[in-house]
Amino acid sequence: MLAMDQGVVEEWLSEFKTLPDSAVSNYASSLKDKGALVPALYKVIRENYSDLLEPVCHQLFEFYRSGEPKLRRFTLQFLPELLWSLLSVSAARDPHTSGCIEALLLGIYNLEIVDKDGQSKVLSFTVPSLSKPSVYHEPSAIGSIALTEGALANHGLSRVVYSGPHLQRETFTAQNRFEVLTFLLLCYNAALSYMTSTSLQSLCQLSSRVCICGYPRQQMRRYKGISTRMTVTSEFLVQLITGIHYSLCNGEVDLGSKALDDVLYRAQLELFPEALLVGNAIKSSLHGAALKSNNKEGARSIQVEITPTSSRISRNAVTSLSIRGHRWKRNESQEVSVDSEASLGGVAIPEISVTGVSGERMPNGDSMRSRPDGRAQLDCDTLGSPSEVSLDPRGHDPSTRGQEVRRQKSVRRMVENEGSGSTSTGRSQY
Repeated sequence: MLAMDQGVVEEWLSEFKTLPDSAVSNYASSLKDKGALVPALYKVIRENYSDLLEPVCHQLFEFYRSGEPKLRRFTLQFLPELLWSLLSVSAARDPHTSGCIEALLLGIYNLEIVDKDGQSKVLSFTVPSLSKPSVYHEPSAIGSIALTEGALANHGLSRVVYSGPHLQRETFTAQNRFEVLTFLLLCYNAALSYMTSTSLQSLCQLSSRVCICGYPRQQMRRYKGISTRMTVTSEFLVQLITGIHYSLCNGEVDLGSKALDDVLYRAQLELFPEALLVGNAIKSSLHGAALKSNNKEGARSIQVEITPTSSRISRNAVTSLSIRGHRWKRNESQEVSVDSEASLGGVAIPEISVTGVSGERMPNGDSMRSRPDGRAQLDCDTLGSPSEVSLDPRGHDPSTRGQEVRRQKSVRRMVENEGSGSTSTGRSQY
């Protein structure tokens, strides 16, 4: 440890001892301006044989016991590094060098499990119902939920999970070690939004080291620390995954991704269903998402995908409105067809070539002469009397349309018969 870092730590240790109670709040706010203090404290914690380790742990405990929120969060930011120091020393079977760290962690634990009156606290957690929307899910995206009697009975009811009361601990043993450490990580995760990027990096490194030490993946990660396997529990890994999830969404993409893979690797080896469920769920939710890799000093958040809450009705859905609309369209089409027939005079125009040019010959030898009143006169030499075909739809009365159609058809048949008869007569004479 450099002499400059040692001087910064010694100055920090001395100034808090002479500080009056009225100035604690201002002092807590000024700690963030001391940029060289936090890196120097990390170096002290990592050196297990440092002479400053014991006074530093004592000072951090005094910060936490003061009750000032900023001083408590200042102590919590070193929790991942303190946990790794304790676990690494325990794995190396040298517990004499971690006495002050054990005392600090046990002190924080015993303070957190009781309230201000010294009574044991019982923590409660509300499990969200899948039938009600939350920031993590939308009921419409899950699918239809069967309305069974049990589902209706549980609708609107909130399931509450309780944790505690917890027993006070005076020393670490093999049985209670991870129970205490898991609870401490729970307290750390409750203040994740206040943690610095250095603290989040330390959490990711703690997760990877605990999970891969002594396993083949340690060589792949090229970690040359201790090679002794560390015992972990499923609850401990779940708390690690919670912190890793937050780190992934707030700037620590590379370290967070490696830490999540390492935790899932260890959970698969240990067959921990809770850790596998939470870890794979987070990994699936972050798959393909654009993580904010540069958001280290901005607003802290967790990235989730929210389904739009707007009502979505299929265009092919059969509703009363669509049925009425279909009827309206059918009635409109019928009205259009009736209007088109009325515009044509309600009759079908016979297939007679009419150009409106005076004296134009017809295919059967007849002629069509135009008249000033807008009608065309059909000359039939064999009939002896002309027949008229009206081109003006207003020239007919609707009451006589049927008679006019029959008359035109009979005229056309007679013209065709006469034309065919004259042709055959000419051939026979020839």
